[in-house]
This record gives sequence, C-alpha cells and structure tokens, in this order.
Amino acid sequence: MGRLDKVDLSKQLSRKEEASALAQGWERLTQLRLTLGGQIGDRALGPPVCVLFEGWDASGKGGAIKRLVSPMDPRHVRVVQFAAPTHDEKRHHFLWRFWPVLPGWGGMTVLDRSWYGRVLVERVEGFAEEASWKRAYDEINSFEQTLADEGMILVKLWMHISDEEQLKRFESRRKNPLKQWKLTDEDWRNREKRDEYAAAVEEMLERTDRQPHAPWHLIEGDSKRYARVRVLLTVIEGIEEGMRRNGIEPPEPAKMDVD
Repeated sequence: MGRLDKVDLSKQLSRKEEASALAQGWERLTQLRLTLGGQIGDRALGPPVCVLFEGWDASGKGGAIKRLVSPMDPRHVRVVQFAAPTHDEKRHHFLWRFWPVLPGWGGMTVLDRSWYGRVLVERVEGFAEEASWKRAYDEINSFEQTLADEGMILVKLWMHISDEEQLKRFESRRKNPLKQWKLTDEDWRNREKRDEYAAAVEEMLERTDRQPHAPWHLIEGDSKRYARVRVLLTVIEGIEEGMRRNGIEPPEPAKMDVD
C-alpha cells in the first residue's frame, strides 16, 4: 500500500468550523509573516518561505491558495503559477526557470505547480526522456538542500482527492458555463492515465521526502473546507519549525480580539 492509499479522505468540516479555524489560522500566519518580513518584533528579516503546491487536476489548489494568502498584504507574498515550459525555457536546465521567483530573506512565495513537473507530467506524458526524469530526483534533492542550507523554509503540499471526487468536480465544471474554461481535453486525458500518475506520485514522495528540511505533506482534499484549513495549519507549522531550524524562536501567538 502506497502513501496515497493511506490518506483519510473522509475528513470534513462544517462551514462554521471552517470559518472559525481559518480566522484563527489567518491571525497566526499574518503574525509570522510580518515577523519574518521585519515589520514587527525585532524587525530583522527572517528566512524566506516557499510554499509549493502540487496535486491532482481539480484538487482545490487554487481555492486553497486563495484562502492561504487572502489575509496578507499583497506586498508581503507572491503567488506564481507554472504551466508547460516555453520554447526558450526548454533551452535551459529544467530548474532554471524557477530561480527568479524564489523568495529572498524576508520574502514569501507560493508556487502553483513547480519543478516536480519533471517527475510527474513530463515523465508520464513522455515530454522528458527517461534518463532525464530519473536523474531529476537527485537534482531536485540537491536543489532543495541548497535552498535549505541558505535558510529557506520549504513547505511542500500534495493535494490529494479520490478518483470519484475528481470526476464529480470535472462534471460540475462541465455543466457550469462560468467554470467550463477550467476544464480541458487534456484534463480528461490525464484522468485516463490516473494509475500512471499515481505511480509517479508515489515514487516522487518516496524519493524526495527529505526530513527535516523538505518533507511532503499530503492534504486530504475530498472536502474543500477541510483541505483549506489543513493547508493553512500545515503552512503555519512548517514556518514555525523552519524558524526553529534557523535558530529563531517563533513569537508567542497574539491574542485575538473577541467582540
């Protein structure tokens, strides 16, 4: 049994529970973000934070990212989406295009898709030669180790949903005129290769889950409300642990005002 099979996709939250958990999480995340950005506390710049999202099509990455960054000032976080590499990007090493968007000290970046495309879609669809994607695991591990050695806090999230839930969301998008644009022929083709993608994900998790600096976190995504809260709390925990690895004690949680 692989790691994906062990994810409990039955977890749910009510709308009220989600709202309460998000409000508390946002308070803490904002506090941490302002501390690392040198806006509060001792006003020294803290280590950079990079939150990386991967997951199945329609797994809720966009909604989770929206809830994650919504309370923060846009000047304090950057969200970057990656699709297939351009013609010019293909002329370089596959990691080259990611360097310019990585955060510096005091910064935070959220990546919607990442360098893991080399061992996922490029592997399954044959866009990368076998020797290239097999070599990529060690290249990625070295890359992430380099970032961690420089102090970066890296939070890697895999948004996991069941085959049944994915089909349900696909059909919902197909029927909604305002969401049809989010569903492509490629999405349907990818569904037909779910077993191949699952095998690629399992190998990715096995070979690039590196403790303590670059672990994978599997997010239970069949319930969007639960997944959004889980993402927020996981990022908070990742930042706190990353601060301690860098010799910085996270600030005591601020008390929320209660009306």
